Amino acid sequence: MSGTTAPVRDHGLPAAPFAPAADALAVLVRHLQRIKAAPGVVILTQTMPITMLLFFGYVFGSALAVPGQEYRAFLVPGLLAATAANGVMTGMFQASQDCHRGVMDRFRTLPMSRFAVPFGQTAADLLTTAVGMVPLILVGLAVGWRIEDGPFGALGAFGLLLLLRFATSWLGCWLGLLIRNEEAAGQLGSATFVLPLLSSAYIPTDNLPGWLRTVAEWNPISALAAAARDLFGNASPAADAAWPVAHPVAGTLAWSLALLVVFVPLTVRRHARGGE
Repeated sequence: MSGTTAPVRDHGLPAAPFAPAADALAVLVRHLQRIKAAPGVVILTQTMPITMLLFFGYVFGSALAVPGQEYRAFLVPGLLAATAANGVMTGMFQASQDCHRGVMDRFRTLPMSRFAVPFGQTAADLLTTAVGMVPLILVGLAVGWRIEDGPFGALGAFGLLLLLRFATSWLGCWLGLLIRNEEAAGQLGSATFVLPLLSSAYIPTDNLPGWLRTVAEWNPISALAAAARDLFGNASPAADAAWPVAHPVAGTLAWSLALLVVFVPLTVRRHARGGE
């Protein structure tokens, strides 16, 4: 493996002591440049949660009762959790687009780490998500949501949000490498919109039918939403819920680590094999 790869020279980055780290940094910079070149997609992606906050919070808010709290305070952590889970859609679309346009094949011809390519994509997505959460948080504060438990709990909540986003973006990247067609990935990605609806992101799961409540509470988005509400001080976990929601911090960590353990090696292997 060469100490300085072609993508590193293309981006004007200095040689790194460890070639995989330099390769990953080069891919990360490429994805950030691609985002900069297409700001409309980023703007649409980041404004959608704000639109949903205003729509659900004011149109449906008066009709939805959440015991012990105001609905918009319940909704904001749920929207943050849904945004974190959206890594499946963005990761899938970006990877399939690169496959469809031959970018992944070009990367495989270069003397660079196979791990660096998917890691650069998922790391760029993580940075973009961290910045993109800021407008939603500001609008949430403007409509009445508050962080009740101090900065340390809030930092823990944001850490869990970004951890699950990172994990779901690896899942999405693997799916994109598997599909290899950006149109098909876009159609499948739109179907992921249903995942937050089958969770406690927007509504409490207490009054759902038994089987549907079980499905919703074992949804990773429910565990993350419950963990965020708990750490922000907005609501305590339901003691009678399924284990991931009754112990939401542990549940979110377990889901995130499980996704990473499974899909990081699968994604790297799939990228190395190409279309085989």
